[in-house]
Amino acid sequence: MCDISITVGPDDVSLDAEINQMSAAATGAIATFTGIVRDSGGELISLTLEHYPGMTEKKLHQIADQACQYWPLNAIRITHRVGRLLPSDMIVFVAASSAHREAALKAVHFIMDYLKTEAPFWKAEETSAGTHWVDARESDDKAKEKWQA
Repeated sequence: MCDISITVGPDDVSLDAEINQMSAAATGAIATFTGIVRDSGGELISLTLEHYPGMTEKKLHQIADQACQYWPLNAIRITHRVGRLLPSDMIVFVAASSAHREAALKAVHFIMDYLKTEAPFWKAEETSAGTHWVDARESDDKAKEKWQA
């Protein structure tokens, strides 16, 4: 049995709270990924994420369920923020617990690769030059392809 917990919302994320919640299901390993809003060019004012409530959570649950089918996992937690975020704000937290580290690590990697390409989120970047929608990246599609082989 793999316990799946999905949260999508505007609230800031507490790493301590997220990991404490995962610890209840841990039997050997907890692997995590934390995504941060990046501003590699120094021009980003904000990043706004939009989504369809209900549809987004359903898709994230499907991705997590698929990971549970591939690896012997105890629990998965996906927390994704939406709304207006600033550079260095946490945007996503993904965790998987398993008796073995390899399964937990692979599951987190898999979830992030699928989340980046399959989850219905839309991103708009605000810079001093204006606001524009962020296009999907070919590198994300290629990362997902490795799991389909």
